[in-house]
Amino acid sequence: MINSQEGKQKGGRKIKTPFRRVVQEEIAVDPRLKDNSFEAKYGSRGDWGEKANKDLKFVKGKSFRHEKTKKKRGSYRGGQINTSINSIKFDSD
Repeated sequence: MINSQEGKQKGGRKIKTPFRRVVQEEIAVDPRLKDNSFEAKYGSRGDWGEKANKDLKFVKGKSFRHEKTKKKRGSYRGGQINTSINSIKFDSD
């Protein structure tokens, strides 16, 4: 793990590497959590948030707040409300 400003030597000189508190190469992510998108959720097809996800997926910044507020108005029809549980049970260590 390289935490200092000076990294490995290359040709007699040290290469500066940025400080990283968490080194990405050393982290193992559970495969069930790799994709956190709405489409990856089991049974999301035809769900209440599908239309909102389609509309808001690529919106960023101040325009997201504007678009979100438009969706909260009475004319928005999102689809059926799903009451199923999509939680993931982890093994306790």
